[in-house]
Amino acid sequence: MRRNRAEAAGLAIGAVADAAFGDPRRGHPVALFGSAVARLERRVYADARPAGAVFAGGWIAVAVAVGALARRTGPAGTAAATFTALGGTSLCRIGDDIAGALESGDVDRARRLVSGLVGRDPDLLDESGICRAAVESIAENTSDAAIAPLLWGAVAGAPGLLGYRAVNTLDAMIGYRSDRYRNFGWAAARIDDAANLAPARMTAVAAALVSGRPVTVWRAVRRDAGAHPSPNAGVVETAFAAALGIELGGRTVYPHGVEDRPRLGDGRAPLASDLRAAVVLSRRIQRLSAVVAVAVAVRLAGRRGRSGTTRGDSHRW
Repeated sequence: MRRNRAEAAGLAIGAVADAAFGDPRRGHPVALFGSAVARLERRVYADARPAGAVFAGGWIAVAVAVGALARRTGPAGTAAATFTALGGTSLCRIGDDIAGALESGDVDRARRLVSGLVGRDPDLLDESGICRAAVESIAENTSDAAIAPLLWGAVAGAPGLLGYRAVNTLDAMIGYRSDRYRNFGWAAARIDDAANLAPARMTAVAAALVSGRPVTVWRAVRRDAGAHPSPNAGVVETAFAAALGIELGGRTVYPHGVEDRPRLGDGRAPLASDLRAAVVLSRRIQRLSAVVAVAVAVRLAGRRGRSGTTRGDSHRW
């Protein structure tokens, strides 16, 4: 029971640390993980789903094992895993920077900044396209970089935190529908979809609550989210669009081709002011979710402690 409570404490400490400091500019563990993944991929790549499944599964197992070692060190290990897995604060800072660049008329700087968030060609984006890309990314990454790690940390501790971060990083690197990754990245993409099913819907619920527009968000998600090609991105993007009173989706140009995304929400195209509002919404969702995640972790710690005592008594007999 003490270890379970230590994990809850570590989750809280890590969430506070991310809110205070954000991601380190250099030497981030996720960036180092990504570099190792890229190096191995160049050696073992094969255009086949089984090869991609083994590749993804192996890296996830490594991350879970590292998380298990971190858990043994007590609250400090779980705090470090939480801080490593979370990325919501840096996400919001980039969103504010993009909005600031647009407000000052520096569209070229806004394009450079948004290229760090999305895979679409920034040179083809006008001001409205930049805002749309940034809001969609903030919506999706509020779930992927904040809510999902907190949820997995609450139910599975440090192994869940780092295992999830490995899943999401692999999807970001190889989970594309391009010619190279359609087969090799298939397993990474499907695992990421499964890992984010609950977090995406929790993000939508949180967006409905903190925006004060629960009925509007609920109706939009029911109507629009299913048309999106992603089972999770459509949910959170629609929730943000409805909460902010804007429309997302439309023609999207990627290096591997053009996708006509469904229209999500009702309203005008997003402006820089809407991007600011999306950042505020994301921060509020993150704070609410951190409190809920720690509360869940404490609750589960109590249940595990009681069930552990029962099992111990039965073993005496």
